[in-house]
Amino acid sequence: MSYAKWFQTHGKKHKKIMQKLSKLSDDEVIEYFRFENMVQKEPDFCPLYKENKKCHDMEALNCYLCACPEFRFSDTGFSKKETKTIYSTCSINSKDGETFQTEDAIHQDCSGCLLPHREAYIKKYFSRDWFTIMRKVHS
Repeated sequence: MSYAKWFQTHGKKHKKIMQKLSKLSDDEVIEYFRFENMVQKEPDFCPLYKENKKCHDMEALNCYLCACPEFRFSDTGFSKKETKTIYSTCSINSKDGETFQTEDAIHQDCSGCLLPHREAYIKKYFSRDWFTIMRKVHS
């Protein structure tokens, strides 16, 4: 699946959940997206939920920003580094991020970064429209 296809599909799932939560306050919405609650109430939101598995090893994982507003992707590639195409990067060059490289591609590996899954970060950038928060991600 391309980055763009995942991005659009995930955004639609997020919007569908948000429509159900329209009467909740912003804080209640953020609480709803806590991992334990999402596994129970929204099992189709993430394929890892079926295994009760977290994508990041942290106690208080919040799934509101599944995908990070600092992530950047281009399905056609941003540029070349030697013979490899760079398809994704981190706009803040997180010290916890790494790259995953194949024979001909470089992708951002965010698995070590917990920033967008912390509730303080979510509250700072909160919007009920996930696409608004993620507007800089896709080029």
